[in-house]
Amino acid sequence: MTTHEYDVAVVGAGTGGCYAAATVASAGYDVVIVERKTADEAGHIACGDALKGANNFPEEIPKSKLEPAFTNTAVDHGRFEAPEQGVELDIPVPGELAVIDRLKYGKLIIEGAREAGTEFHYDTVVKTLTQDDTGRVTGFEGVRRGEPVSYEAEMVIDGAGALSILQDKGDFSGATMDTNVRFSQFSSAYREVVEVEEPVEWHDALVFKPTKRSAGYLWYFPRTPTEINVGLGFQMSEEPMKLVGDLREDLQQRPEFKNAKVKDKLGAALPTRRTYDSGTAPGYIAVGDAAAHVNPISGGGIAGAAYSGKYAGEQCIEAIEHEDYSEESLWEYNSRVMDHFGGRYAALDVYNIFSTAYEISDLTALAGAIPGRQISEALYSGSSGVNPLLAVKTLWKARNHLGTMYDLYRTKGLADRLLEHYESYPDSPAGFDAWRSQRDSIMDDIYAETGAEAKY
Repeated sequence: MTTHEYDVAVVGAGTGGCYAAATVASAGYDVVIVERKTADEAGHIACGDALKGANNFPEEIPKSKLEPAFTNTAVDHGRFEAPEQGVELDIPVPGELAVIDRLKYGKLIIEGAREAGTEFHYDTVVKTLTQDDTGRVTGFEGVRRGEPVSYEAEMVIDGAGALSILQDKGDFSGATMDTNVRFSQFSSAYREVVEVEEPVEWHDALVFKPTKRSAGYLWYFPRTPTEINVGLGFQMSEEPMKLVGDLREDLQQRPEFKNAKVKDKLGAALPTRRTYDSGTAPGYIAVGDAAAHVNPISGGGIAGAAYSGKYAGEQCIEAIEHEDYSEESLWEYNSRVMDHFGGRYAALDVYNIFSTAYEISDLTALAGAIPGRQISEALYSGSSGVNPLLAVKTLWKARNHLGTMYDLYRTKGLADRLLEHYESYPDSPAGFDAWRSQRDSIMDDIYAETGAEAKY
């Protein structure tokens, strides 16, 4: 068996892995990214292609490096469609938004990590983690181009994506690493990139549409006026959908997709859950989808993955310099993630939970009654303020759904309470159990209030 030694070994050449590796390599340390795909296939990932926060990327791979992959920067709002309920709602999206060519973007972040000094080993499948007698992760073993191979490292970064195999193969029983992960917290999705004959009239919008089942959703994201990323997904807690057939049926009902040509197609599992309570174990840090660093409402996670990679890389550097790979040494990583986006995503997950307890007809009718600006503020600014005039107008339009409206109001109060609790995320592992116990108590209240089944 061939053995490779590095300061840091990263699994997965996605956003989180590449930003982590670029951060470590820029500081002069030896770092490798192992990727199961070939060099030609690497970077080809199933994605909605929408990028929120396109103006703000870590400097380790700067925005200027990625801009050639930005194919549509004219998008400034989302459109929610529910034709069966007569609902069409435009929701403003603050800040810079871009729709990207995901394959080109994937190649550019790999190139950026390589230029920083990262070594890449493609066609490498990781089979198991290696740990010492104390439980510290010391590397991993796998197969590279058909031959057994092992990697030894001071730190291992898990950027292996949703449902990462590393987390199934490691023993984290003595660590804080979140192991409360199951399939019901993920969505299964399928997407195609199609080319249409004429520009779509909604080329400045991200279009969302619920399927006939409450657990399903469709999206239409315009890369260009004539090249559209179209996709469909469903929550894995529900009965499976015939993804390809259901997507094709909807496309055939939309005249703008007549004679459309499919240019690319791919499927994936997407996290639709809160950020991991802890993404660390001795010698190990999880980033991006591997730690559920995604908005649980939209599934968007590129920006979160980039920053989690940066934070993980910086924490690895500090651990190496102090020769301390304990969870206490790595804990600042968890704190930075929670402070940046983890707490807000946990609060948004409350609305995801809320939606599972109601019929799709009730939710779409209610969405049609709420002003788009108010929805935008809730999703993007976390504002808890309520405009009195908007509140009166909303109540009048939603007068036939006052029960659901009241439930949503009470749910918002619980989401605010949860967000406030995340603001007191502990500074060290010593306070973690008490913090988590109190958080779980808040979640019990959320389940009781919404009538939803427990998600965690």
